[in-house]
Amino acid sequence: MVNQKSRKNSRNSRARRSRVTLAAVDRKTIHVKVNGKEYEREVQARLLLVDFLRDNLGLTGTHVGCDTSNCGACTILFDGRSVKSCSMLAVQADGKELLTIEGLANGSEYHPLQKAFWENHGLQCGFCTPGMIIQGYWFLKENPHPSEEQIRWGISGNLCRCTGYTNIVKAIQAASENMSKQEVLVQKVARS
Repeated sequence: MVNQKSRKNSRNSRARRSRVTLAAVDRKTIHVKVNGKEYEREVQARLLLVDFLRDNLGLTGTHVGCDTSNCGACTILFDGRSVKSCSMLAVQADGKELLTIEGLANGSEYHPLQKAFWENHGLQCGFCTPGMIIQGYWFLKENPHPSEEQIRWGISGNLCRCTGYTNIVKAIQAASENMSKQEVLVQKVARS
């Protein structure tokens, strides 16, 4: 009887040590820069980046649509690259710089792409809009003067279930034109 009790206590002790070790390994402190602001947080190793942004930082503009990286509602910029944050872990963002829809505007002044979506009715229910705008922003950085076909290719990883994409494409085209005009004005001011 003592032998069985001794073995049971030994197993319980190993299980407790195992849980303590797992709990310590399961958490990691990360340092990230999001929308220009530095953050240090302790996170679970398995926490998705989209959940970190929404739940830990309160940046709810990044939406959770499918959890499979198919829809693009969770699109953000990760060190300047467009990524779907539902397919990444928060620990992968350690030491990285992220941009979400909340960081695109300059204070209360909307970014030209945000304005273009509003002016060209590039949204309907609005669920895909943050991811679509971030994808469009990245795409215009890569290709400032795209054709309609190039825009359609550039946003092909982001799904919209409402609009049929026509007004989204128009919005990105309008933003491209407006951003080009702004660049010309900035260059003229810099020369004078």
